[in-house]
Amino acid sequence: MSLTRRALLRGGAAAAAALPVLAACGESEVVIKEVPVEKIVTQEVIKEVEVERVVTVTVPQPPSESQPLVIYSGRSDSLVDPIIQQFRSVSGLDVQVKYAGTPALAATLLEEGDASPADVFFAQDPGGLGAVESLLSPLPEELLSRVPAWARSPEGLWTGISGRARVVVYNTDRLSPADLPDDLWGFTDSSWRGRLGWPPTNASFQTMVTGMRSEWGDDRTREWLDAMHANEIGIYPKNTPIVAATGAGELDGGFVNHYYLHRFLAAEGETFAARNYHLPGGGPGSLVMVAGAGILSTAGNRPAAEQFVNFLLSTVGQQYFASSTYEYPLVEGVKASRILTPLADINKPAIALADLADLEGTQAMLREAGILP
Repeated sequence: MSLTRRALLRGGAAAAAALPVLAACGESEVVIKEVPVEKIVTQEVIKEVEVERVVTVTVPQPPSESQPLVIYSGRSDSLVDPIIQQFRSVSGLDVQVKYAGTPALAATLLEEGDASPADVFFAQDPGGLGAVESLLSPLPEELLSRVPAWARSPEGLWTGISGRARVVVYNTDRLSPADLPDDLWGFTDSSWRGRLGWPPTNASFQTMVTGMRSEWGDDRTREWLDAMHANEIGIYPKNTPIVAATGAGELDGGFVNHYYLHRFLAAEGETFAARNYHLPGGGPGSLVMVAGAGILSTAGNRPAAEQFVNFLLSTVGQQYFASSTYEYPLVEGVKASRILTPLADINKPAIALADLADLEGTQAMLREAGILP
C-alpha cells in the first residue's frame, strides 16, 4: 500500500505528519478528492436533521390524551348541534354532549358537585351560569377580552357567546305595534285575558323574571305575576310553540326571545303572520341577555374546554350565531343579521347580567304564585 493510503487509514498524528510528504510526492490530488467527499457527507447529515425538525413542528398534535370533552348544554340541539359538530370535525376531539334545560342542568351540576363529569356548561342565559358560579374556574383573559364587559362575568368565570333580546311576539292579522302597550305592565289589563302565552319553565323567561326582581323588587314582581296568572295567560313548554301559536292565530302574542320568530320567517317566508315587538318603554321586558359558557373547576379536559370556548368566540363561531340562529354576535368585527333591530336601538334596562344569578329564588317565587308545579 502507498504511503498516501497508509497515512489516511492510520489517521491522527500519523496522517497529519504524512500530508507534507504527500504533497512533495505529487499525490496531493488524491487528498483533495477524498476530503471534499467527507464534507459532502457532513452536509447531507445536516439536511436530514433539518427535515426532521420541520416535521416535528408542522405535524398537528393528537387530541388531548384519552379524555373526552364533556359539554352540558342548556341550549337545544336544534340550535347548537351544528356548531358543536363543526368543532368536533375541525378539532378531532371526542365530544360528548348532554342536552337539557338550563335550569335542570344547573341543578344537576350543583347536585354532582366535584364528581361532575362535565368540562363545559353551555347555558341559555346568565341566570343559569350565575347559579353555578361556585363550580366554575376563571377563564383566560385572552378569551374574556373578546366580548364587551357587560356580556361576561365580572369575576371572569364565564363569558357570553351570543346576545338574545326579550320581545313580545304578536299576530299581525290581529294587532299592530300601535295596539301593544309600552311595557310589561300594560299586559296586566283585563283586555288581554286569555290572549297571551308564556313558558314558565324556560330559562330565559325565568331570567326575565329575575330581572324584574332586580329592577322592581320582589313585591312588585309578584304583583305582576299574579295579575298575569289571573289574566289566564296560556302556559307553553318553551318559546317555539308560542311563536307557532301566534303565527297561526291561536294566540295574539307571547313573551319570547327574539330569534325564534326569524327561524319561522326563514322557513315559511314573510307571509308568516307574526312579528317581534321591542317594548319602547324598556324595563325587564326589553332585557338583552347572553347565552354563555363556563368551564368547571373540576374539568378533566381543560385544554379541550378552552379550545371549545375559543372556537365559539372565533369568527366562524360568531358568524354561525349571526347567520344561522339570528342571534347577536358579541365579538367585534362580526355583524348581526340586517333583519335584526340593532342592539343600540333597543331600550335596554340597566340590569347587570351579574344580577341575574338568583335562579333558585325566582323558581321559588314562581312556585308560590302557582305558575310552576
